Amino acid sequence: MEAALIASVAELIRDVARDIVLPRYQNLTADQISEKAADDFVTIADKESELRLADGLSAILPDAGVIGEEACAADPTILDRAGDGLNWIIDPIDGTGNFAAGRPPFGIMIALADAGTTLGGWIFDPLRGRLCHATLGGGAYIDGERVQARESGAHLPIAALAVYFMSEAERADIGRRADGAFTLVDIPRCAAEQYPRLVLGQNDVSVFARSLPWDHAAGTLLLNEAGGRCTRLDGSPYRVGDTQRGLLGASSPRLWDMATKTLFADLRA
Repeated sequence: MEAALIASVAELIRDVARDIVLPRYQNLTADQISEKAADDFVTIADKESELRLADGLSAILPDAGVIGEEACAADPTILDRAGDGLNWIIDPIDGTGNFAAGRPPFGIMIALADAGTTLGGWIFDPLRGRLCHATLGGGAYIDGERVQARESGAHLPIAALAVYFMSEAERADIGRRADGAFTLVDIPRCAAEQYPRLVLGQNDVSVFARSLPWDHAAGTLLLNEAGGRCTRLDGSPYRVGDTQRGLLGASSPRLWDMATKTLFADLRA
């Protein structure tokens, strides 16, 4: 991927964060927040951010389509073409529930995918000013420095398990399997924060029950390019546009093996 394209996307994300997202942070009125579904929020900042990002990304790479979270909420059929051809994938504010409540973390996530394969990903934390990006075969970077994912070194691996989209029986089962094998920590309810935690050695393992492309295309690429491992629960690669459920990410292949044997042995039998 050309350096100029990488830099142009990064500049666009920073501009949108400065001009649209941060001015709305802790400054939303009640009528600027709504629920798309139970516990699934959208704000005026999400909508304005997505429009600005979509326009900017289309100018950067006119041949690519645009798959945005809020556009898909309005017209779910848009998601049907996420795995077809060249597409920008936009999460205008990831962690909207946190953003709407006036607390961190939240972020902006962009990915570029071609026929389901993620070619590039960008994850920006507007409050920290931290930019993570990765390109397929080109490595992972945080604020311009190449990074290698590392384990936390904790006696029991630190796991953040996003199981709230699982059934009650599935949650109970994974909780039983995890007991005594991991130190469980609260999830940030923000993939834009969780993936960097895996790369930076703050967490060792993450499970995501739902895997919509705007939440995970950029993050899976970042973690894999950093030398960690993120795949479907059965070990198959994550692809934009597929309809499988579940992702398992770990800060190293060793911990991915340990986690999958502990939590999902039945799927690997």
